[in-house]
Amino acid sequence: MSNSYETRLLRVIDHIFANLDGDLSLDALADVAAMSRFHWHRVYRAMTGETCAQTVRRIRLHVAASELARTDAPVDRIARQVGYDDRDSFARAFQSIYGMTPIAFRARGVPTPFVKQKKDPATMYPVKIQDLPARHLIGLPHQGAYFRISEAFSRLDVTIAARGLYPQTRGMIAVFYDDISVVAEPDLRSFAAFEVAPDLPCPEGLESRDLPGGPQAVLTYRGPYANLPSAYDYLFGTWLPSSGRDPAEAPSYEKYLNTPMDTAPEDLLTEIHLPLV
Repeated sequence: MSNSYETRLLRVIDHIFANLDGDLSLDALADVAAMSRFHWHRVYRAMTGETCAQTVRRIRLHVAASELARTDAPVDRIARQVGYDDRDSFARAFQSIYGMTPIAFRARGVPTPFVKQKKDPATMYPVKIQDLPARHLIGLPHQGAYFRISEAFSRLDVTIAARGLYPQTRGMIAVFYDDISVVAEPDLRSFAAFEVAPDLPCPEGLESRDLPGGPQAVLTYRGPYANLPSAYDYLFGTWLPSSGRDPAEAPSYEKYLNTPMDTAPEDLLTEIHLPLV
């Protein structure tokens, strides 16, 4: 079986059409794609321009619309056939896409175009594969919007400075465990950290975590942090599919090579690290 990214995505699309009333969760589709659950959804979204959930809903409702237009089958039965056990939830989802209820749609015989907005090409960024050692981190966990991880870094910075630990740090790192298009903003998990030697005792009030070593794709991004999503889109949607490599079951992370405290936004340098198999 080919493991090219095109083949994986086609396999997932075929699986969705063949199992409209089945389990089409993210985990189930990651298994079909034979890809790391850490990175599957980000890869899919970056390549296709929509989330897995949006694809599943679009396909389910397109098939439902076609059935409504060409058959006299009861609406409840069509809803069940495309994975909606509750008629009301089906009606709400259908109206959000087609602007009318399933019954009104059937009465009007509206055509059912199957169109998805074309994705704009991604900007290119330099990426290198590097074999890197494991990293030992000390830091603070953060839950919530990723841009507010700066709050955790501010508290961490005070602790590191107050205890005279800066000479023992090896750079600032942020680890991101969730995909913002899948996990609700209040539930997003991240970790604000400094890399330190493995034998440094974890200071009271902080947590220690380890990042695995091995091959990693390292994308170097220059510019303001607010534009980092475009770099992620390139890494996961363009570079990774053409690389012939698979992502590992480990979170991606950012290493900051300078700081906004003494660097203009356009000169900020960030490395995005993607662990590879």
